[in-house]
Amino acid sequence: MGIENHIQQLLYRYNCVVVPDFGAFLTQMKSASIIKSTNTFYPPSKRISFNEQLSSNDGLLVSYMANAENKSYEDMLKYTLDVAKTWKKQLHSGERLKISSIGELWLNREGKLQFQPSNEINYLTSSFGLSSFVSPVVTREALKEQVEELEEKIPFIITPEQRRKSSFRPYLKYAAILLLALATGMTGYRFYGEMLNKKQVVLEEAQSLVSKNIQEATFFNSKPLELPELKLNVTKKSTGNHHIIAGAFRIRQNADKKVIYLRKKGYDARYLGVNSYGLHQVTYGSYENPEEALIFLRQVKRTESEDAWMLSTK
Repeated sequence: MGIENHIQQLLYRYNCVVVPDFGAFLTQMKSASIIKSTNTFYPPSKRISFNEQLSSNDGLLVSYMANAENKSYEDMLKYTLDVAKTWKKQLHSGERLKISSIGELWLNREGKLQFQPSNEINYLTSSFGLSSFVSPVVTREALKEQVEELEEKIPFIITPEQRRKSSFRPYLKYAAILLLALATGMTGYRFYGEMLNKKQVVLEEAQSLVSKNIQEATFFNSKPLELPELKLNVTKKSTGNHHIIAGAFRIRQNADKKVIYLRKKGYDARYLGVNSYGLHQVTYGSYENPEEALIFLRQVKRTESEDAWMLSTK
């Protein structure tokens, strides 16, 4: 299985997949949209982008490939570095690099790297099974034409001259609209009336139950018990699905020591848990917003450790 397939599998689960010594493929939520010119509706999805500055190995892709291919981590790291070298050589030779179901990369005239994402696959798992569709145009004049047709069938009881003076025609329009609504919506009105009756019955039963509970309660004329005021000190903790990993340890005590050390340095560090490899993970901090997490990751790499990386969980 090629490296492209492994990147695709990781894009379903993570918002950042780094190809060592090449760059990172990032995903960001995109809301459902509509193209008015074609009346085409698109479901929510993940929008893919590329950042060549995030090229430090975070271990995610290499570890995943080593586990999937049943090979050593060192062999997979050498393989990914060779692929990255081949891709760079292809780009600098003026060719376009097409990565299946991910996108296309090329260098413009100024030598800057450009990326065009592919729309073949929707990597948002919550939109699985949803596809784009074209909706027929809604004709707003259809009801008006039906009303005018009914209006012409209603006999006038006055002469045309009197009709112009008294402006009786607008009232006939309203009557035609009412007849059309009654003819097509009687079932809806009956259903609405039944729902109102059911709602009234439920409200009456709830009020009866509350009154019964109040009547059964017994209150005594005694001095209320004075309880001491309770004060709680709440410390706000960083939460979120995007964690900046400080390290992974085989022994839990070493992970706890790392948390204490980072907290003394001012980080909102905490113990994250055990990963699939049985290692105890420690995070510098966690964020809800992936962009804020990436900004913090760059800061940590610049000031604290180049080995820091981001883990995104569901």
